[in-house]
Amino acid sequence: MATIKDIAEKAGVSIATVSRVLNYDETLNVQDETRKRIFEVAEQLDYQVKDKKKRKRKLKIGVLYSYSLEEELEDTYYLSVRVAIEKKLAEEGYKKYRINSGDTKEDLSVLDGIICLGTFSQSMMERIESYQKPTVFADAVPDTEKFDSVIHDIERSVLKVMKYLMDQGHEKIAFIGGYETDSDGAEVVDNRTYAYQRFMKQEGLFHEEYVKIGGYTPKYGYQMMKELLELSERPTAVFVANDSLAIGCYKAVHENGLAIPEDISVVGYNDIPAAKYLVPPLTTVHLYMDFMGEQAVLVLAERILTGREISIQTLIPAKLVIRESVKRLGRTE
Repeated sequence: MATIKDIAEKAGVSIATVSRVLNYDETLNVQDETRKRIFEVAEQLDYQVKDKKKRKRKLKIGVLYSYSLEEELEDTYYLSVRVAIEKKLAEEGYKKYRINSGDTKEDLSVLDGIICLGTFSQSMMERIESYQKPTVFADAVPDTEKFDSVIHDIERSVLKVMKYLMDQGHEKIAFIGGYETDSDGAEVVDNRTYAYQRFMKQEGLFHEEYVKIGGYTPKYGYQMMKELLELSERPTAVFVANDSLAIGCYKAVHENGLAIPEDISVVGYNDIPAAKYLVPPLTTVHLYMDFMGEQAVLVLAERILTGREISIQTLIPAKLVIRESVKRLGRTE
């Protein structure tokens, strides 16, 4: 097996020069002709780098979150994605910087790229664009021509839920969702709401009173399920925009002396760890949050290292996990 010493002797340079060239030392002042000769000799001798990590450029990545710590703790979705991003950055040996909303272009001049997680206002988007750095958005698609994005396929995942409920005989299907807040605190309607409404309208089954929108925590799920149960013609099934809301829904159903799924079926979204421990275990949509975080890092690194100019969108599929919270209705129900 060839060694650095072998390459140095054949290329007519020092061992130190070979080592620094093969490890992509950007501080090394060496002629391009010498650099080229070293790589050619290394290829001729079939030289193998023992530790490939040494060849990696140590990127400096800024991370920007649109939400507060309190919001992250209330809904663990963003917590899961953030942890995955930070874990992947550490695995790749990249340096992480926490970006603050007031940072200027000069403050971030040291960065190679930026990862944005959450929902951002128009004013914040303009600030992000002014940074003039390769940028990827996780869980958002602000501008497909300017930025990379990694998102879950919400439209298709909602379609899976609605078709499953229809296949189980349900037509009176309600929806409990929440508003997201952007970086300025303004409320933004969740895409799951729109996907549900489109499906129900296409099927001719949409009823405005079956749509309840509030926050994303269990207390809102509890309140909104109580409202649905008070309707004169209550739904037979409820699609809930996240599992935290579903926990509140369970409490409301039980307090009304009803049972899931015997009296009303419930489907959640996100598949948090607690979902399978609810009674009955919650049928829900499993999102690959860890994968989303990892892909955000990889997509950004690839753009930085290759100089790619065309933006890409990565769409991650979701899986419907069928447990025990949905009842199959008979023809007369």
